[in-house]
Amino acid sequence: MPNERGKGGNGSSGTPPGDSFAERIVSEGGRGARRIAGVTGIDQLIEDAIVRAVESETTERALARIINGRIVTQAVEEALASERVEQAVIETVDSEMVDRVWARVLQSDETELLIKRIAESPEIRDAIASQGVGLVTDLGIEIRAVTARLDDWVERHLARILRRDPRAEETSRAGFFTRALSIGIDALIINFLLAFTIALFQAVTSALALDFKGLGFESLTITGILWFLGSSVYLFSFWNLAGQTPAMRFLSIRIEKDGDWRLSARTAFRRLVGFWLAAIPFGLGFLGALVKPDRRAFDDVLADTAVFFVDPVLPGMPHDRLPEEADTRYRRTAAQRAARNAQELP
Repeated sequence: MPNERGKGGNGSSGTPPGDSFAERIVSEGGRGARRIAGVTGIDQLIEDAIVRAVESETTERALARIINGRIVTQAVEEALASERVEQAVIETVDSEMVDRVWARVLQSDETELLIKRIAESPEIRDAIASQGVGLVTDLGIEIRAVTARLDDWVERHLARILRRDPRAEETSRAGFFTRALSIGIDALIINFLLAFTIALFQAVTSALALDFKGLGFESLTITGILWFLGSSVYLFSFWNLAGQTPAMRFLSIRIEKDGDWRLSARTAFRRLVGFWLAAIPFGLGFLGALVKPDRRAFDDVLADTAVFFVDPVLPGMPHDRLPEEADTRYRRTAAQRAARNAQELP
């Protein structure tokens, strides 16, 4: 009975179970202290003091020492080396949730727009183009090195056969085999362009219902004339504009006259005439590049030109080595041109 009265007495007082008189005093005292701190502004002062302490350099240095300390570093290393952490990372990566998130990221419009912007950026295009050009340049350098060694090897043996003194110094002039390979590559380019032109012409005539099947020998004659004219325009244009054809650019060789690769139209035409005259007797006119010490064929002699190896990295610069001692005109003219250019500089 006393216990029941005690329970009833506690329940009638409305005090939550477990709240003693001391606890109520502490709670009321805390609320009173907060009201006093709010009225006097002490709470704001305490908050400002805590913020200043956290933002101070002393706190930053202390945190840095703790983070960079041996204990934290060791704890991080042990956590990373833990098999549980490794297993948790593997399970997370292999989970279906990551697959779904990754699929949503790849299918989002933002990702598509980002990929499109990256692909269309000038920097990426320039990098891809330079990489492609670099590969082609490296391939041309390797091929040129092989043909240059072949030029030197054949020249040494021909000097013995002809009882001629071997070359005393290295030359920068392209030999017979390097130039022959250049002509062969240019012939492939010309034939491809001609074949494309003929295929386009046939497509047009078929669309217009024109019949040229009755032309037999005449068609071969027309094709031969077109090939001759196309080859002439191809060689003349590149010699006049750049001093080298695409195949010569690939092999890093160039035509020069008096130290200058900018050939005039007259010089390019004279060299073109000499080229065809050298080719008519089964190419015998090109043997001068094989047997002569200056490596000049008939077309070079007629146009007063020479073919040089050039720096593949800086193709616009003069050839990197001086010609042989026997021919000093190129050396003298190049020196005069260099002195004149130096005087024109501000």
